[in-house]
Amino acid sequence: MDSVINLHFSVRPDQGEPSGFDLGDIICSGDQGTAGSAGHTPDQGMMIYIAVADLLYGVKALLAGRRKRFDFVGTDSSFWLVFRQVKGGVSVAAQTGVITRATHPGLTRELLSAAESLECHGVRQLPEHDAAKQDYFDALNAFRALAA
Repeated sequence: MDSVINLHFSVRPDQGEPSGFDLGDIICSGDQGTAGSAGHTPDQGMMIYIAVADLLYGVKALLAGRRKRFDFVGTDSSFWLVFRQVKGGVSVAAQTGVITRATHPGLTRELLSAAESLECHGVRQLPEHDAAKQDYFDALNAFRALAA
């Protein structure tokens, strides 16, 4: 199983002062398809920082063997992804069906890279005492420990 997974997290522009409740989008693509939260009616945008922290914790539990399945639902959104343990890795699916089957190292690297990108291009701009900022850093640091 050498399938590729690509994840991208973004913050929507023009929301005023940065806040832990800012809306954003997720795009997940692989060799069998793409799923994204942008451009849907009704809107599937989510509170991106809270959602990605939840995604990090859920995938960490899956990769650590504490779960066989993780159903991710974007915070305040109807966008969802399902991560399932399968032989040789993890299957990632959305409403359209399976997007990809990724190895544990492949999923770990890609999720960490996407989360670190959002850290640089969003989280660091949040006010110092924003609760979502601290939650994000806690989730990211816990995931980094798994990836090490």
